Amino acid sequence: MAEYDNLCKNLAEKYPRDFIRWLLNQEPQQIKILKTELSIEPIRADAVTFLQTENRILHLEFQTTIKSKTPLGLRMLDYYVRLTRKYQLPVTQVVIFLQPTTDEIAFTTEYVSETTTHRYQVIRMWEQDAAIFLNNLGLLPLAPLARTDSAPALLSQVAQSLAKISDIETRQNTAAYTEILAGLKFEQDLILRFLREETMQESVIYQYILQKGKRLGEQRGEQRGEQQEALRFLTRMLNRRFGEIDSTIMKRIQVLSTAQLEALGEEFLDFTQVTDLVTWLEQNTGN
Repeated sequence: MAEYDNLCKNLAEKYPRDFIRWLLNQEPQQIKILKTELSIEPIRADAVTFLQTENRILHLEFQTTIKSKTPLGLRMLDYYVRLTRKYQLPVTQVVIFLQPTTDEIAFTTEYVSETTTHRYQVIRMWEQDAAIFLNNLGLLPLAPLARTDSAPALLSQVAQSLAKISDIETRQNTAAYTEILAGLKFEQDLILRFLREETMQESVIYQYILQKGKRLGEQRGEQRGEQQEALRFLTRMLNRRFGEIDSTIMKRIQVLSTAQLEALGEEFLDFTQVTDLVTWLEQNTGN
């Protein structure tokens, strides 16, 4: 399940401002992603993100499974001590559980030993209001994991939000993130039904492509009609002059464009035998 946690880490580092607005309710002027390992023996997990604002560090940890070599609470305490010692700033720690579970660890917000109590925040995605995520680009991929009474309704809303992203590359990437995370909660058939087909159908780009394709189809239909009419006319003229034309020659004529048929219609008046027709085809079509 590490791929889901790592995906969320990538989101947090790609859209740090969105996560800080959500979790700290702040509008920071500057954000720094802390990439360096903390001192002492590193126990840093792949799905851990440290975001530094002007006056605080946000420590984010994403959890899909509840299994861990080091107990979660102890790990949070360890991070807190190291972050505080290294950066001398207040630290807000948030553990985000992605997949529904009834395990006590997802409902525990403190580490307690004989002499120490350390508290941190826990967010269970399946309890969150989807509205928080639907209108926020960086958080949108998390929306399928939010609370809902109707999977189709939620995925439909997610699809509509994806469709509003105007930049094609951003929309494609966000849709990919969203589809992957939705797999933690929904069957693949349901995901594909909404997050691929509906997203495309609702998108401005899709509508543009659809309309363009329709216009091209109409144009091609008109062109095919013109080509068929020119072919019928030329076939009648050739049959009148030379009798029934050999089928192999007719196959070569049938694939000519309207313009080529019209040109042949002008030239054939000078033909005296079928070999003149064959010569023209070889010279003008290369076949």
